[in-house]
Amino acid sequence: MRAFKSAAIAALLATGALAPAIAQDQPLESYYARLSAQDHFNSQGRRLTTAAAIIRQDRANFHKFNRRDVEDESDRFFRIAANRARLEALIAEGQSTPDVLDRVVNGEPMVRVDIYDDYVNVLVD
Repeated sequence: MRAFKSAAIAALLATGALAPAIAQDQPLESYYARLSAQDHFNSQGRRLTTAAAIIRQDRANFHKFNRRDVEDESDRFFRIAANRARLEALIAEGQSTPDVLDRVVNGEPMVRVDIYDDYVNVLVD
């Protein structure tokens, strides 16, 4: 029976039938960024109060305003303003823990952002 299951899985992998499930585990893109004090305020100088807003501001600072922290890495996805506008919804669909999101709001952590088709996960390093 075990040999049959192994052969069946091998056949599915060979035909690509399992490829979508495997591909979902891999992010489209990942980057690291320092969420410094400048990322905690919007362009009008108002304090940002959600992790999504702070990460969105970090990406606007990086791509639009050229206000980069030394540790910030580039990304292709948030280079597009419409993708930055989706960030709140993407994080809401992700699996970032409340502790991580709290650390983003109340500190200046180094984060890794993993971007998937329909969600974003944030991890604190």
